[in-house]
Amino acid sequence: MEEQQKKKVGFNIIKNDPTEGHGGFGAGVLTLDNISPVIIDVEAGEAEVDIGAMHARSAVERGIKFLTSKEEVPNAKPYWLVWVTIEVGPNGPLYAGVTACEMTVDRSIRRGYKSLPEHVNKMDKSLKRHIMVEHMDDKSKKILSDYLQNHDAGMWERSAEQLKQDLTVK
Repeated sequence: MEEQQKKKVGFNIIKNDPTEGHGGFGAGVLTLDNISPVIIDVEAGEAEVDIGAMHARSAVERGIKFLTSKEEVPNAKPYWLVWVTIEVGPNGPLYAGVTACEMTVDRSIRRGYKSLPEHVNKMDKSLKRHIMVEHMDDKSKKILSDYLQNHDAGMWERSAEQLKQDLTVK
């Protein structure tokens, strides 16, 4: 059997408004169609979209029992789960909501740290067009900034100044 190459996954495609055309049920509802989870591997200096993270099933999370205390996983590798929401503005698509959540994993003991409530709340904040990345370390900010710019320079340019400022390494 041939080994399948790793699939490259891009950001979720922007679809038409699912509530368009019928004014009643579902009007004003937030949709997950325009949000994508980006996993940053801090040590490797890499970022990639992993849709599995929508259900806590990213490649990084699979097979790991997550604990609620960082101290219980002292030798864990650092990661960030970044929720990126895209919307179409008057001049085209842009990064509208970007929020980052900390996560650590120690594969050797199959344990990790993350705060599930934080991950859910940050996903909600991203959907509501918040920018919350100022708490990231400088290396991770640079990885995310480069990733978003390389994915689509036009989307980066059309995005809020707050995103660009918060991801600027000082």
